[in-house]
Amino acid sequence: MPELPEVEVVTQGLRPHLVGKKIVSFWHSGKPLRYPVPFGKIKQEMLEKTITTVTRRAKFLQITLDSGAELIIHLGMTGNLGFFGKKSRRKPHTHLEWDLDNGKVLRYQDVRRFGSAKMLTAAEAKNKEKTIFCNVGPEPFSPAFTATYLQTRAKKRSISVKQFLMTNQIVCGIGNIYANESLFHAGINPRTPAKNLSQQQWSFLVQKIRDVLTHAIECGGSTISDFLNAGQKSGYFQINFAVYGKNGQKCSHCQAIIEKQVIAGRASYYCPQCQKR
Repeated sequence: MPELPEVEVVTQGLRPHLVGKKIVSFWHSGKPLRYPVPFGKIKQEMLEKTITTVTRRAKFLQITLDSGAELIIHLGMTGNLGFFGKKSRRKPHTHLEWDLDNGKVLRYQDVRRFGSAKMLTAAEAKNKEKTIFCNVGPEPFSPAFTATYLQTRAKKRSISVKQFLMTNQIVCGIGNIYANESLFHAGINPRTPAKNLSQQQWSFLVQKIRDVLTHAIECGGSTISDFLNAGQKSGYFQINFAVYGKNGQKCSHCQAIIEKQVIAGRASYYCPQCQKR
């Protein structure tokens, strides 16, 4: 599933091609995604409107129009949102398509159809933090994401620090890949109860989370199976993985063998030597 870096990469890739462009037509496959898609509402709110901003919130991509209405897309497991030439062939599993006045086409493709598309009116968009994002924690790059905040939220929580980081209500956008990688670089064992971390450990972890996410964005995200950016190119952060998917291999730091355990139903990778704490 695309995590924060992948959605940010798509957002940055779409922005120069969409902002300032008018939507002149809309097509859909008629098939639902994870939830029913409001095709009529999308057409009503987007047709003949100009795109003003393309932004990201958590793992959601937001396209705002000059009317104030917003389209909010989640890529799910296999979703892809990209721009194409007007004469390019519509590929299988294309479900949403917008023609722009610059001759480009914005397409949403999704093999497994686990993504989602929500259309908000201008009034609904103003209240989205109280509705759609009411249970979403702070962004990892926001001033609110601090060691003090995390330590306070972790008090009396017996869950592992890895599960804690992957809780969307605590912090948004950190999925399995980046939780594993961040904990490795911070030298923290993923099984450690979140409540047991010191202020110093939380401070170091906050910095490593930001470092890992920044590096991943610079590398165009991670392409494990089918992630492509807005220009339909693969990311390459996966070549920088320190532990994710490397069970049985030697740690690049200490040569110990990387281990794998299932924590809260998710595969967890760590170095028993570098991550003793």
